[in-house]
Amino acid sequence: MKLISRIALRLSLALLPLMALWGVLFYFTMVDEINDEADDALEDYSELIVKRMLAGRELPKPNNGSNNSYSIVPIGAPEAAVRPHIDYYDAEVYIPEKEETEPARVLTTIFQDADGAYYELKVATPTFEKDDLLRAILYWVVFLYLLLLLTTISLTVWVFHRSMRPLYELLRWLDDYTPGRRGAPVPCSTRIVEFRRLSAAAQQAVDRSEALFEQQKHFIGNASHELQTPLAVLGNRIEWLLDNTEPTEKQMEELLKMQRTLRQIVRLNKTLLLLTKIDNGQFPESSEVDLAAVVGEQVALYDEIYAGRGIACTVSAPEAFVVRMNESLASTLVTNLLKNAYLHTAEGGAVGVELRDRTLTVTNDGTAPLDAEHIFERFYQGARKEGSTGLGLALVSAVGRYYGLRIDYRFEGGRHRFSVRWP
Repeated sequence: MKLISRIALRLSLALLPLMALWGVLFYFTMVDEINDEADDALEDYSELIVKRMLAGRELPKPNNGSNNSYSIVPIGAPEAAVRPHIDYYDAEVYIPEKEETEPARVLTTIFQDADGAYYELKVATPTFEKDDLLRAILYWVVFLYLLLLLTTISLTVWVFHRSMRPLYELLRWLDDYTPGRRGAPVPCSTRIVEFRRLSAAAQQAVDRSEALFEQQKHFIGNASHELQTPLAVLGNRIEWLLDNTEPTEKQMEELLKMQRTLRQIVRLNKTLLLLTKIDNGQFPESSEVDLAAVVGEQVALYDEIYAGRGIACTVSAPEAFVVRMNESLASTLVTNLLKNAYLHTAEGGAVGVELRDRTLTVTNDGTAPLDAEHIFERFYQGARKEGSTGLGLALVSAVGRYYGLRIDYRFEGGRHRFSVRWP
């Protein structure tokens, strides 16, 4: 989940209880305010009635157009002593004009006349429907929640994107960064302290990575170069022993095993040296290379080499497909893709080569997909095969990086599919 999506989700969850609490507080505050206003009106009306009654004047008529109503009931002294003299509460009262009951606010008060008689005065005034108010508040709370959520998230996204722009620039730079190929410097066009520190940390990490990469290249190159002479000497001595001595059958078998192992080491050493040269950019010369012709030559060669395994190879390519690159590296690219396909195809299997839309595609039979994240790493081998050094696809990847080619691997329909696309 993206950071902005997580922020929006958390804002939504945080606003929901906040708005619910606001709705509850708003409801009770409104009810309390309405009751206060109604109580003040009832108090004034009851005071008017009590004064008129005590003065012997004419009392107002109940339901005199204002929907207010009252009743006066005489009560005994004992009841008056235990009853509260003023009490407010909500009740349902009957409105004769409407011939129905409506919610009302009621005030009851107990007073005493000049003769010492006690009376209970009950005054009522129509008020609001609480259910209607609840529905109205719920509707507006939901509306306000959605409006506030939309506004808040929109502003948050806008502010977030503007504030986090340096981070996005750094992430894009890191996506484009490849060890050994220095490009643009680490972006640091911001005055925000945390982002400047992050850019500085990224620059330090890149510098360390570049230094280690250079050390690794020099070590592999020097080691491979220095090993060439002793390996050649060992090969010559084994050949001399085979040609100029009469070893026993067992000794002959061991010497041949040593010779095969030494040839594999020599091949591995040459491949490592080639990888180092590619990484060091030691193939600056380029020319027009007909890739279709290179594919035809290599397919014919590998058909002959693996003729005993009955592997069928189909080729679909135009008469010519010219690219500009080093001829040796073009041959290395095609050779290692084809060798990988032939080497890992079972007897009687099929290999396919297609050159179309500036894309070279090599397919071969397979039983399970390979690890796409590690398949192009050095010495990675999905299944150990005799004669494989584990560097063939690493060479393909190195040539691709050198010329900015797009290299992909997929497993479709029971076949491994390697593709190289020229820009």
